[in-house]
Amino acid sequence: MNLPANSHIHLIGICGTAMASLAGLLKSSGYKVTGSDQNVYPPMSTQLQELGIPIQTGYKKENLNPRPDLVIVGNVIPKSNPEAEALLASDIPYTSLPKAMGDFAIASRDCIVIAGTHGKTTTTSMMTWASDSAGHKAGYMIGGIPENYGQSFRISKDNYFIIEGDEYDTAFFDKVPKFIHYKPKYVVLTSVEFDHADIYKDLEAVKDSFRRLLTLIPADGVLIANSDNKNVADLIKEISVEAKVGPGIAHGTYVSKYGYKICTYGVGSSDRDQSLNAPDYKLVDRETIDGRNHFVAVHEGKRIADIAIKQSGEYNALNALAVYAMARELKWDLNKTLQGLASFKGVKRRQQVLGTPNNVTVIEDFAHHPTAVKVTLSGIREQYIKNGRLFALFEPRSATSRRKVFQNDYVQAFSEANFVCIAKPFDQSKINEADRFSSTELVADMRLKKIDAHEFDNSDQIVEFVKKNARPGDVVVIMSNGAFDGIYQKLLKALA
Repeated sequence: MNLPANSHIHLIGICGTAMASLAGLLKSSGYKVTGSDQNVYPPMSTQLQELGIPIQTGYKKENLNPRPDLVIVGNVIPKSNPEAEALLASDIPYTSLPKAMGDFAIASRDCIVIAGTHGKTTTTSMMTWASDSAGHKAGYMIGGIPENYGQSFRISKDNYFIIEGDEYDTAFFDKVPKFIHYKPKYVVLTSVEFDHADIYKDLEAVKDSFRRLLTLIPADGVLIANSDNKNVADLIKEISVEAKVGPGIAHGTYVSKYGYKICTYGVGSSDRDQSLNAPDYKLVDRETIDGRNHFVAVHEGKRIADIAIKQSGEYNALNALAVYAMARELKWDLNKTLQGLASFKGVKRRQQVLGTPNNVTVIEDFAHHPTAVKVTLSGIREQYIKNGRLFALFEPRSATSRRKVFQNDYVQAFSEANFVCIAKPFDQSKINEADRFSSTELVADMRLKKIDAHEFDNSDQIVEFVKKNARPGDVVVIMSNGAFDGIYQKLLKALA
Protein backbone atom coordinates (compact mmCIF):
# COMPACT_ATOMS: atom_id res chain seq x y z
CA MET A 1 0.00 0.00 0.00
CA ASN A 2 1.49 3.32 -1.08
CA LEU A 3 0.41 6.56 0.55
CA PRO A 4 2.21 9.84 -0.10
CA ALA A 5 3.95 11.60 2.79
CA ASN A 6 1.70 13.76 4.98
CA SER A 7 -1.33 11.58 4.19
CA HIS A 8 -3.86 11.47 7.04
CA ILE A 9 -4.23 8.07 8.73
CA HIS A 10 -6.85 7.59 11.44
CA LEU A 11 -6.81 4.68 13.93
CA ILE A 12 -10.02 3.45 15.56
CA GLY A 13 -9.08 1.92 18.92
CA ILE A 14 -5.75 3.74 19.07
CA CYS A 15 -4.97 3.15 22.76
CA GLY A 16 -4.46 -0.58 22.44
CA THR A 17 -0.81 -1.50 22.94
CA ALA A 18 -0.25 -2.59 19.34
CA MET A 19 -2.36 0.21 17.84
CA ALA A 20 -0.50 2.89 19.80
CA SER A 21 2.79 1.40 18.60
CA LEU A 22 1.63 1.44 14.99
CA ALA A 23 0.47 5.04 15.42
CA GLY A 24 3.98 5.96 16.56
CA LEU A 25 5.58 4.16 13.61
CA LEU A 26 3.31 5.96 11.16
CA LYS A 27 3.95 9.35 12.79
CA SER A 28 7.71 8.70 12.61
CA SER A 29 7.30 7.86 8.90
CA GLY A 30 5.88 11.30 8.16
CA TYR A 31 2.15 10.66 8.18
CA LYS A 32 -0.48 12.78 9.91
CA VAL A 33 -1.97 10.48 12.56
CA THR A 34 -5.16 10.78 14.61
CA GLY A 35 -7.12 8.26 16.62
CA SER A 36 -10.12 7.50 18.76
CA ASP A 37 -10.76 5.27 21.77
CA GLN A 38 -13.04 5.00 24.78
CA ASN A 39 -10.52 3.47 27.22
CA VAL A 40 -7.75 6.03 27.54
CA TYR A 41 -5.18 5.25 30.24
CA PRO A 42 -1.38 4.92 30.66
CA PRO A 43 1.09 3.82 29.53
CA MET A 44 -0.13 4.00 25.91
CA SER A 45 -2.13 7.20 26.34
CA THR A 46 1.00 8.84 27.76
CA GLN A 47 3.11 7.63 24.83
CA LEU A 48 0.59 9.00 22.32
CA GLN A 49 0.43 12.32 24.15
CA GLU A 50 4.22 12.62 24.11
CA LEU A 51 4.20 11.93 20.35
CA GLY A 52 1.68 14.70 19.77
CA ILE A 53 -0.97 12.34 18.41
CA PRO A 54 -4.48 13.64 19.20
CA ILE A 55 -7.00 11.18 20.68
CA GLN A 56 -10.75 11.69 20.35
CA THR A 57 -12.53 10.14 23.34
CA GLY A 58 -15.46 7.97 22.35
CA TYR A 59 -16.43 6.43 19.02
CA LYS A 60 -18.57 8.57 16.72
CA LYS A 61 -18.95 9.38 13.03
CA GLU A 62 -17.64 12.92 13.59
CA ASN A 63 -14.18 11.44 14.23
CA LEU A 64 -13.94 10.79 10.47
CA ASN A 65 -14.18 14.51 9.75
CA PRO A 66 -11.97 15.83 8.24
CA ARG A 67 -11.90 12.84 5.94
CA PRO A 68 -8.77 10.69 6.46
CA ASP A 69 -6.92 9.10 3.54
CA LEU A 70 -6.84 5.72 5.30
CA VAL A 71 -8.47 4.25 8.42
CA ILE A 72 -6.93 1.43 10.45
CA VAL A 73 -9.47 -0.52 12.48
CA GLY A 74 -8.40 -2.20 15.74
CA ASN A 75 -9.45 -5.75 16.53
CA VAL A 76 -11.50 -4.64 19.56
CA ILE A 77 -13.85 -2.71 17.24
CA PRO A 78 -17.04 -4.60 16.29
CA LYS A 79 -18.91 -3.99 13.07
CA SER A 80 -21.69 -2.38 15.13
CA ASN A 81 -19.36 0.32 16.48
CA PRO A 82 -20.83 3.71 15.42
CA GLU A 83 -17.51 4.91 14.00
CA ALA A 84 -17.05 1.62 12.11
CA GLU A 85 -20.60 1.89 10.76
CA ALA A 86 -19.86 5.41 9.48
CA LEU A 87 -16.63 4.13 7.92
CA LEU A 88 -18.40 1.29 6.11
CA ALA A 89 -21.03 3.72 4.82
CA SER A 90 -18.31 5.92 3.32
CA ASP A 91 -15.80 5.32 0.53
CA ILE A 92 -12.78 5.83 2.81
CA PRO A 93 -10.16 3.06 2.36
CA TYR A 94 -9.59 0.96 5.47
CA THR A 95 -7.39 -1.89 6.65
CA SER A 96 -6.41 -3.80 9.79
CA LEU A 97 -3.48 -3.23 12.13
CA PRO A 98 -1.57 -6.41 11.15
CA LYS A 99 -2.03 -5.77 7.42
CA ALA A 100 -0.80 -2.20 7.89
CA MET A 101 2.20 -3.47 9.89
CA GLY A 102 3.09 -5.84 7.08
CA ASP A 103 2.71 -3.14 4.42
CA PHE A 104 4.22 -0.10 6.12
CA ALA A 105 6.73 -1.36 8.70
CA ILE A 106 7.90 -4.86 7.81
CA ALA A 107 7.76 -4.59 4.02
CA SER A 108 10.60 -6.74 2.57
CA ARG A 109 12.71 -6.92 5.75
CA ASP A 110 13.65 -10.15 7.53
CA CYS A 111 11.00 -10.38 10.21
CA ILE A 112 11.64 -12.01 13.60
CA VAL A 113 8.24 -12.94 15.07
CA ILE A 114 7.94 -13.77 18.78
CA ALA A 115 4.81 -15.89 19.22
CA GLY A 116 3.16 -17.98 21.92
CA THR A 117 0.50 -17.81 24.61
CA HIS A 118 2.92 -16.46 27.23
CA GLY A 119 6.08 -14.38 27.30
CA LYS A 120 5.71 -12.58 23.97
CA THR A 121 6.15 -9.02 25.18
CA THR A 122 9.16 -9.69 27.41
CA THR A 123 10.87 -11.93 24.85
CA THR A 124 10.28 -9.46 22.01
CA SER A 125 11.76 -6.70 24.16
CA MET A 126 14.77 -8.88 25.08
CA MET A 127 15.27 -9.80 21.43
CA THR A 128 15.21 -6.16 20.37
CA TRP A 129 17.67 -5.01 23.04
CA ALA A 130 19.95 -7.95 22.24
CA SER A 131 19.90 -6.96 18.56
CA ASP A 132 20.87 -3.39 19.46
CA SER A 133 23.66 -4.66 21.70
CA ALA A 134 24.94 -6.92 18.92
CA GLY A 135 25.18 -3.95 16.55
CA HIS A 136 21.87 -4.16 14.69
CA LYS A 137 19.24 -1.44 14.56
CA ALA A 138 16.16 -3.50 13.92
CA GLY A 139 12.77 -1.91 13.72
CA TYR A 140 10.38 -3.22 16.32
CA MET A 141 6.79 -3.26 17.50
CA ILE A 142 6.07 -4.51 21.02
CA GLY A 143 2.82 -4.86 22.96
CA GLY A 144 4.28 -2.96 25.90
CA ILE A 145 6.93 -0.35 26.64
CA PRO A 146 10.46 -1.70 27.26
CA GLU A 147 12.30 0.14 30.03
CA ASN A 148 15.45 0.31 27.86
CA TYR A 149 13.65 2.39 25.23
CA GLY A 150 10.64 4.19 26.65
CA GLN A 151 8.69 3.56 23.44
CA SER A 152 6.97 0.48 22.06
CA PHE A 153 8.10 0.95 18.45
CA ARG A 154 10.93 2.02 16.15
CA ILE A 155 11.43 2.33 12.41
CA SER A 156 13.98 -0.17 11.10
CA LYS A 157 17.47 1.10 10.34
CA ASP A 158 18.67 -2.23 8.93
CA ASN A 159 17.19 -5.37 7.36
CA TYR A 160 15.56 -6.77 10.53
CA PHE A 161 12.13 -6.10 11.99
CA ILE A 162 11.21 -7.66 15.36
CA ILE A 163 7.56 -7.97 16.27
CA GLU A 164 5.31 -9.50 18.91
CA GLY A 165 3.17 -12.02 17.05
CA ASP A 166 -0.28 -12.21 18.61
CA GLU A 167 -2.64 -15.09 17.80
CA TYR A 168 -5.70 -12.92 18.48
CA ASP A 169 -7.78 -12.18 15.41
CA THR A 170 -7.10 -9.24 13.13
CA ALA A 171 -10.35 -7.30 12.67
CA PHE A 172 -14.06 -7.87 12.23
CA PHE A 173 -13.50 -7.98 8.46
CA ASP A 174 -10.31 -10.12 8.60
CA LYS A 175 -10.78 -13.09 10.95
CA VAL A 176 -7.26 -14.55 10.95
CA PRO A 177 -4.50 -14.43 13.61
CA LYS A 178 -2.50 -11.21 13.54
CA PHE A 179 0.81 -12.95 12.89
CA ILE A 180 -0.45 -14.23 9.52
CA HIS A 181 0.28 -10.74 8.12
CA TYR A 182 3.77 -10.39 9.64
CA LYS A 183 5.82 -12.22 6.94
CA PRO A 184 7.64 -14.43 9.46
CA LYS A 185 11.12 -15.62 8.50
CA TYR A 186 12.52 -16.28 11.98
CA VAL A 187 10.09 -17.38 14.70
CA VAL A 188 10.37 -17.94 18.46
CA LEU A 189 7.50 -20.04 19.80
CA THR A 190 7.39 -19.78 23.61
CA SER A 191 4.26 -21.76 24.50
CA VAL A 192 0.83 -22.85 23.29
CA GLU A 193 -2.12 -23.03 25.69
CA PHE A 194 -5.84 -22.41 25.48
CA ASP A 195 -6.61 -18.69 25.69
CA HIS A 196 -8.83 -16.06 24.06
CA ALA A 197 -12.01 -17.96 24.84
CA ASP A 198 -14.02 -15.23 23.11
CA ILE A 199 -12.68 -16.27 19.68
CA TYR A 200 -11.29 -19.81 20.06
CA LYS A 201 -13.64 -22.65 20.97
CA ASP A 202 -10.98 -25.03 22.32
CA LEU A 203 -7.27 -25.83 22.48
CA GLU A 204 -7.28 -27.49 19.07
CA ALA A 205 -8.52 -24.27 17.49
CA VAL A 206 -5.65 -22.40 19.17
CA LYS A 207 -3.17 -24.98 17.89
CA ASP A 208 -4.59 -24.57 14.38
CA SER A 209 -3.68 -20.88 14.46
CA PHE A 210 -0.07 -21.73 15.32
CA ARG A 211 -0.02 -24.45 12.65
CA ARG A 212 -0.79 -21.73 10.14
CA LEU A 213 2.12 -19.65 11.44
CA LEU A 214 4.54 -22.57 11.04
CA THR A 215 3.55 -23.03 7.39
CA LEU A 216 4.58 -19.44 6.58
CA ILE A 217 8.28 -19.68 7.55
CA PRO A 218 10.38 -19.89 4.35
CA ALA A 219 12.91 -22.67 3.72
CA ASP A 220 15.81 -20.38 4.70
CA GLY A 221 14.12 -19.40 7.98
CA VAL A 222 14.53 -20.74 11.52
CA LEU A 223 12.09 -21.82 14.24
CA ILE A 224 13.23 -21.61 17.89
CA ALA A 225 10.62 -23.59 19.85
CA ASN A 226 10.11 -24.34 23.55
CA SER A 227 9.78 -28.12 23.48
CA ASP A 228 9.12 -28.23 27.26
CA ASN A 229 5.60 -27.12 26.40
CA LYS A 230 3.66 -30.23 25.38
CA ASN A 231 1.51 -28.45 22.81
CA VAL A 232 4.56 -26.90 21.17
CA ALA A 233 6.22 -30.34 21.17
CA ASP A 234 3.11 -31.77 19.45
CA LEU A 235 3.33 -29.14 16.71
CA ILE A 236 7.05 -29.76 16.19
CA LYS A 237 6.43 -33.49 15.88
CA GLU A 238 3.76 -32.88 13.22
CA ILE A 239 6.00 -30.84 10.93
CA SER A 240 9.52 -32.17 11.53
CA VAL A 241 11.76 -34.71 9.87
CA GLU A 242 15.27 -35.57 11.04
CA ALA A 243 17.82 -33.68 8.99
CA LYS A 244 20.90 -35.01 7.33
CA VAL A 245 24.13 -33.62 8.74
CA GLY A 246 25.26 -30.63 6.70
CA PRO A 247 26.26 -26.97 6.96
CA GLY A 248 24.60 -25.54 10.05
CA ILE A 249 22.80 -28.82 10.72
CA ALA A 250 24.04 -31.05 13.55
CA HIS A 251 23.19 -34.72 13.95
CA GLY A 252 19.80 -35.04 15.64
CA THR A 253 18.67 -31.57 14.59
CA TYR A 254 15.23 -31.41 13.03
CA VAL A 255 14.09 -29.55 9.96
CA SER A 256 10.49 -28.91 9.02
CA LYS A 257 8.84 -30.53 6.06
CA TYR A 258 8.80 -27.00 4.66
CA GLY A 259 12.61 -26.93 4.67
CA TYR A 260 13.46 -24.56 7.51
CA LYS A 261 15.59 -25.44 10.53
CA ILE A 262 13.98 -26.23 13.89
CA CYS A 263 15.92 -25.60 17.12
CA THR A 264 14.30 -26.56 20.39
CA TYR A 265 15.04 -25.09 23.81
CA GLY A 266 14.05 -25.87 27.38
CA VAL A 267 15.03 -27.64 30.56
CA GLY A 268 13.94 -31.02 29.19
CA SER A 269 10.89 -31.29 31.45
CA SER A 270 8.83 -34.46 31.83
CA ASP A 271 5.88 -32.70 30.16
CA ARG A 272 7.61 -32.68 26.78
CA ASP A 273 7.00 -35.22 24.02
CA GLN A 274 9.56 -37.92 24.84
CA SER A 275 9.83 -38.92 21.16
CA LEU A 276 11.77 -35.68 20.64
CA ASN A 277 15.47 -35.40 21.33
CA ALA A 278 16.73 -33.44 24.33
CA PRO A 279 16.45 -29.68 23.72
CA ASP A 280 19.02 -28.34 21.26
CA TYR A 281 19.55 -25.46 23.69
CA LYS A 282 19.22 -26.65 27.26
CA LEU A 283 18.93 -24.56 30.42
CA VAL A 284 20.91 -25.93 33.39
CA ASP A 285 22.27 -24.83 36.79
CA ARG A 286 19.84 -21.95 37.32
CA GLU A 287 20.20 -20.02 40.59
CA THR A 288 19.54 -16.55 41.98
CA ILE A 289 22.73 -14.69 42.92
CA ASP A 290 22.62 -11.13 44.29
CA GLY A 291 19.13 -10.64 42.87
CA ARG A 292 20.07 -11.84 39.37
CA ASN A 293 18.82 -14.90 37.52
CA HIS A 294 21.91 -16.94 36.51
CA PHE A 295 21.95 -20.07 34.33
CA VAL A 296 24.05 -21.97 31.81
CA ALA A 297 23.14 -22.67 28.16
CA VAL A 298 24.17 -26.12 26.91
CA HIS A 299 24.30 -27.07 23.21
CA GLU A 300 25.23 -30.55 21.95
CA GLY A 301 26.40 -31.44 25.43
CA LYS A 302 28.74 -28.44 25.72
CA ARG A 303 28.32 -25.47 28.05
CA ILE A 304 28.32 -22.62 25.57
CA ALA A 305 27.26 -19.60 27.64
CA ASP A 306 26.82 -18.30 31.17
CA ILE A 307 23.77 -16.04 31.10
CA ALA A 308 22.61 -13.58 33.76
CA ILE A 309 19.44 -11.48 33.62
CA LYS A 310 17.64 -9.14 36.01
CA GLN A 311 14.23 -10.78 35.54
CA SER A 312 13.27 -13.55 37.98
CA GLY A 313 11.90 -17.03 37.46
CA GLU A 314 12.58 -20.03 35.25
CA TYR A 315 10.17 -18.74 32.61
CA ASN A 316 12.21 -15.54 32.14
CA ALA A 317 15.40 -17.60 31.96
CA LEU A 318 13.77 -19.61 29.17
CA ASN A 319 12.80 -16.38 27.39
CA ALA A 320 16.43 -15.26 27.53
CA LEU A 321 17.64 -18.68 26.33
CA ALA A 322 15.32 -18.42 23.31
CA VAL A 323 16.80 -15.00 22.47
CA TYR A 324 20.35 -16.32 22.81
CA ALA A 325 19.52 -19.33 20.62
CA MET A 326 18.07 -17.10 17.88
CA ALA A 327 21.07 -14.75 18.06
CA ARG A 328 23.42 -17.73 17.73
CA GLU A 329 21.51 -19.12 14.74
CA LEU A 330 21.61 -15.67 13.10
CA LYS A 331 25.36 -15.47 13.81
CA TRP A 332 25.13 -12.27 15.84
CA ASP A 333 28.00 -11.20 18.09
CA LEU A 334 27.33 -13.49 21.07
CA ASN A 335 29.44 -11.64 23.63
CA LYS A 336 27.51 -8.47 22.88
CA THR A 337 24.25 -10.42 22.90
CA LEU A 338 25.04 -11.63 26.43
CA GLN A 339 25.81 -8.07 27.48
CA GLY A 340 22.44 -7.03 26.09
CA LEU A 341 20.61 -9.72 28.05
CA ALA A 342 22.44 -8.70 31.23
CA SER A 343 21.54 -5.02 30.79
CA PHE A 344 17.91 -5.61 29.80
CA LYS A 345 15.78 -3.66 32.30
CA GLY A 346 12.39 -5.22 31.64
CA VAL A 347 9.02 -3.99 30.42
CA LYS A 348 6.51 -1.67 32.01
CA ARG A 349 3.67 -3.65 33.63
CA ARG A 350 5.78 -6.83 33.64
CA GLN A 351 7.21 -7.34 37.14
CA GLN A 352 7.61 -3.56 37.29
CA VAL A 353 8.42 -2.24 40.76
CA LEU A 354 6.19 0.81 41.29
CA GLY A 355 7.61 1.77 44.67
CA THR A 356 8.58 0.63 48.15
CA PRO A 357 6.50 2.78 50.53
CA ASN A 358 7.39 1.97 54.15
CA ASN A 359 9.49 -0.95 52.88
CA VAL A 360 6.52 -2.67 51.25
CA THR A 361 7.44 -3.52 47.65
CA VAL A 362 4.59 -2.85 45.19
CA ILE A 363 4.90 -4.62 41.83
CA GLU A 364 2.68 -4.37 38.77
CA ASP A 365 2.28 -7.25 36.32
CA PHE A 366 0.14 -8.00 33.28
CA ALA A 367 -0.57 -11.63 34.27
CA HIS A 368 -4.15 -12.78 33.74
CA HIS A 369 -3.95 -16.36 32.39
CA PRO A 370 -3.63 -18.94 35.24
CA THR A 371 -0.25 -20.14 33.99
CA ALA A 372 1.04 -16.57 33.85
CA VAL A 373 -0.30 -15.86 37.35
CA LYS A 374 1.39 -18.97 38.75
CA VAL A 375 4.84 -18.41 37.22
CA THR A 376 4.75 -14.68 37.98
CA LEU A 377 4.05 -15.23 41.67
CA SER A 378 6.66 -17.99 41.82
CA GLY A 379 9.31 -15.77 40.22
CA ILE A 380 8.51 -12.82 42.48
CA ARG A 381 8.65 -14.99 45.59
CA GLU A 382 12.04 -16.32 44.44
CA GLN A 383 13.52 -12.86 43.91
CA TYR A 384 11.85 -10.59 46.47
CA ILE A 385 10.55 -12.57 49.43
CA LYS A 386 12.98 -13.08 52.32
CA ASN A 387 11.07 -12.88 55.59
CA GLY A 388 8.00 -11.07 54.30
CA ARG A 389 4.67 -12.19 52.89
CA LEU A 390 3.26 -12.08 49.38
CA PHE A 391 -0.04 -10.31 48.59
CA ALA A 392 -1.63 -11.13 45.21
CA LEU A 393 -4.20 -8.59 43.93
CA PHE A 394 -6.09 -9.76 40.83
CA GLU A 395 -8.63 -8.17 38.52
CA PRO A 396 -10.40 -10.62 36.15
CA ARG A 397 -10.47 -8.35 33.12
CA SER A 398 -9.29 -10.17 29.99
CA ALA A 399 -11.85 -11.80 27.73
CA THR A 400 -10.83 -15.25 28.99
CA SER A 401 -10.44 -14.48 32.71
CA ARG A 402 -13.97 -13.07 32.83
CA ARG A 403 -15.26 -16.46 31.62
CA LYS A 404 -15.64 -19.67 33.59
CA VAL A 405 -13.19 -21.66 31.47
CA PHE A 406 -10.30 -21.29 33.96
CA GLN A 407 -12.42 -21.10 37.13
CA ASN A 408 -10.73 -24.15 38.69
CA ASP A 409 -7.22 -23.47 37.34
CA TYR A 410 -6.98 -20.19 39.26
CA VAL A 411 -7.16 -22.02 42.61
CA GLN A 412 -3.71 -23.55 42.15
CA ALA A 413 -2.39 -20.48 40.31
CA PHE A 414 -2.54 -18.35 43.48
CA SER A 415 -1.03 -20.96 45.80
CA GLU A 416 2.29 -19.07 46.12
CA ALA A 417 0.60 -16.06 47.75
CA ASN A 418 0.02 -15.56 51.49
CA PHE A 419 -2.97 -13.28 50.85
CA VAL A 420 -5.12 -13.23 47.72
CA CYS A 421 -7.42 -10.29 46.93
CA ILE A 422 -9.84 -10.93 44.06
CA ALA A 423 -11.84 -8.07 42.56
CA LYS A 424 -15.27 -8.54 41.06
CA PRO A 425 -14.84 -9.25 37.32
CA PHE A 426 -14.77 -6.34 34.90
CA ASP A 427 -17.94 -5.87 32.79
CA GLN A 428 -19.51 -9.29 32.10
CA SER A 429 -22.73 -7.93 30.57
CA LYS A 430 -21.96 -9.39 27.12
CA ILE A 431 -21.11 -12.86 28.47
CA ASN A 432 -23.80 -15.50 28.96
CA GLU A 433 -24.53 -15.84 32.66
CA ALA A 434 -23.71 -19.56 32.68
CA ASP A 435 -20.27 -18.82 31.18
CA ARG A 436 -19.25 -16.08 33.63
CA PHE A 437 -16.28 -16.38 35.95
CA SER A 438 -17.20 -16.10 39.65
CA SER A 439 -14.89 -14.37 42.13
CA THR A 440 -17.11 -15.61 44.96
CA GLU A 441 -16.71 -19.24 43.88
CA LEU A 442 -12.94 -18.86 43.41
CA VAL A 443 -12.46 -17.40 46.89
CA ALA A 444 -14.53 -20.20 48.43
CA ASP A 445 -12.51 -22.85 46.59
CA MET A 446 -9.20 -21.27 47.61
CA ARG A 447 -10.26 -21.18 51.25
CA LEU A 448 -10.99 -24.91 51.07
CA LYS A 449 -7.32 -25.26 50.07
CA LYS A 450 -6.30 -23.18 53.11
CA ILE A 451 -5.40 -20.16 50.95
CA ASP A 452 -6.15 -16.83 52.68
CA ALA A 453 -8.40 -15.40 49.93
CA HIS A 454 -10.85 -12.48 49.92
CA GLU A 455 -13.33 -11.00 47.46
CA PHE A 456 -13.83 -7.24 47.07
CA ASP A 457 -16.34 -5.05 45.28
CA ASN A 458 -13.87 -2.32 44.29
CA SER A 459 -10.24 -1.20 44.41
CA ASP A 460 -10.78 1.06 47.44
CA GLN A 461 -11.72 -1.94 49.56
CA ILE A 462 -8.62 -3.84 48.41
CA VAL A 463 -6.39 -0.86 49.21
CA GLU A 464 -7.87 -0.63 52.71
CA PHE A 465 -7.28 -4.36 53.29
CA VAL A 466 -3.64 -4.19 52.18
CA LYS A 467 -3.02 -1.01 54.18
CA LYS A 468 -4.37 -2.70 57.31
CA ASN A 469 -2.44 -5.95 56.90
CA ALA A 470 0.83 -5.18 55.11
CA ARG A 471 4.03 -4.72 57.08
CA PRO A 472 7.66 -3.90 56.22
CA GLY A 473 9.28 -6.63 54.09
CA ASP A 474 6.03 -7.67 52.41
CA VAL A 475 5.53 -7.68 48.64
CA VAL A 476 2.27 -6.71 46.88
CA VAL A 477 1.72 -7.87 43.28
CA ILE A 478 -1.07 -6.18 41.33
CA MET A 479 -2.21 -8.23 38.31
CA SER A 480 -4.47 -6.88 35.60
CA ASN A 481 -4.39 -6.28 31.86
CA GLY A 482 -6.27 -3.02 32.33
CA ALA A 483 -6.57 0.03 34.58
CA PHE A 484 -7.86 -1.86 37.68
CA ASP A 485 -9.86 1.19 38.78
CA GLY A 486 -6.69 3.22 39.41
CA ILE A 487 -5.52 0.94 42.21
CA TYR A 488 -1.81 1.49 41.56
CA GLN A 489 -1.48 5.08 42.77
CA LYS A 490 -4.20 4.60 45.38
CA LEU A 491 -2.18 1.81 47.00
CA LEU A 492 1.16 3.63 46.84
CA LYS A 493 -0.42 6.67 48.50
CA ALA A 494 -2.17 4.60 51.18
CA LEU A 495 0.97 2.64 52.11
CA ALA A 496 3.03 5.83 52.28
